[in-house]
Amino acid sequence: MIPNPNQLSVTALGQIKQADIHFGDLTVLVGPQATGKSIFLQMLKLLVDNGPIVEELRRFNIDWQGNLGNFLELYFGEGMANVYAPNTTQLVVDAKTIDLAALLRGKRTKDERLFFIPAQRVLSLRDGLTRPFTDYRSGDPFVVREFSEKLHQLVQTEFGQTPDLFPKSNRLKKALRDKIDDHIFGGFGLKTSTDRFQKRMVLSGLAEQTNLPYLVWSAGQREFVPMLLGFYWLMPPSKTTRREKLEWVVIEEPEMGLHPNAISAVMLMVLELLLRNYRVCISTHSPHVLDVVWALRQLQAQHGREKDVLDLFGLATNQETRKIAASALQKQMHVYYFKRNGFVADISTLDPGAADDAVAGWGGLSEFSGHVGDIVARVVARRHQEMPA
Repeated sequence: MIPNPNQLSVTALGQIKQADIHFGDLTVLVGPQATGKSIFLQMLKLLVDNGPIVEELRRFNIDWQGNLGNFLELYFGEGMANVYAPNTTQLVVDAKTIDLAALLRGKRTKDERLFFIPAQRVLSLRDGLTRPFTDYRSGDPFVVREFSEKLHQLVQTEFGQTPDLFPKSNRLKKALRDKIDDHIFGGFGLKTSTDRFQKRMVLSGLAEQTNLPYLVWSAGQREFVPMLLGFYWLMPPSKTTRREKLEWVVIEEPEMGLHPNAISAVMLMVLELLLRNYRVCISTHSPHVLDVVWALRQLQAQHGREKDVLDLFGLATNQETRKIAASALQKQMHVYYFKRNGFVADISTLDPGAADDAVAGWGGLSEFSGHVGDIVARVVARRHQEMPA
C-alpha cells in the first residue's frame, strides 16, 4: 500500500526519461502526443490502487501467473509489457523507492482511492448502452475497462428508479447544471430508455416524445456524457461529499469535442471536485484549460476575491457559487510540460514573459497563437512600408 503521495518521480518509464512531479490540489499535464502523460497517470493509479486493481482482475478470473510482464500487458494494454523495465525503471514516491513487483505481491488494501476518467471514455458507451468490464478484450487498458464498469453499475443499478439522468435536481449544483445545459446539451435532456430489457441512453428532444439515439448526438455530447456520469459517481447525492474512500481524480483530455464555453463548464466541475477535497490531475491539449489555471493563479497572487472568480465563469453570486469560488482561491495548482525528448519541466508560473520558451509558450499550447501574431504583425509592417507615401 502506498500512502497518499505528494511527489512521484519516475525514470525510464515508457517514453519518459525523467519526471519529477509535485502534486498540487490541481495538477495539469501538457505536452505533445506520445510523450508519456497517460503512462504517468496510469502508473499513479497503479501505485495508489494496486490492491483494488489486483482484486478486480481476480474478480473477473484474470490470471497473469505471477509474471510482471503479463500484468503490465493486462494493466497498460496490449504491447505494453516492456513499458516498465525492472533493471532500469525507477519509481520514487515521497523519497521512497518502489519495487513494483514487490508492491504487487505485498499487503494490499481493498479501498479504491483514485478514480480515473480515461481519454478513451467514448468506448464506455456502445450505441448508448453502457459496457461492463467483461465486454472488453484482455488487452484493452485496465483504466478503460474499470471506468466502463463503474458507469455500467451506475446506470443499470443506481439510476434504476428513474429514467432521467440530466437534469436532476439532486445531482450537481444548479449553477453547474445551468452551464452544462447552456453549453453542452442546449435544452435537451439525458435519460435512459429501456430497450430489450437494457437501459440505453438517449437525448430527450425539445418536442415531447422525441428521443435522439446515440449516433445522432454531437461529438462533444458523446465525449461529455461518460465524463458527466463519472462526475455523478464522484458526487453522491447525500450529505457525504465524496464517494467512499476516493481521494484522487484523474481526467484525461476533458476538452475533447467541446466548444470553449463548454470547456469552461467542465472546469467548473473540476472546481467542484476541488471544493469536495479531491486531488485532481488533468492531462490536456487545450490552451483554454490553461487559460483558466493561469487566471486562477493570477487571482490568487493578486489577492482576488470570490466575485472575481464568479465573473471569470459568468456565475451569479449565491451561497453555492461563493463556496466554489472561495475554494478555488485557496487551492494549489501545478502545471508540468512533458517534452518530446522525454524530460518533464515544471511550468507552473505560466509566465508569458518568461525567458524559458516552455514556460512562456505554456508547453507549446500558446506557441502557435504567438507565432501567428508575429507573422501577421510582420506582414502588416511590411505592407505599410511598401505603400506609396
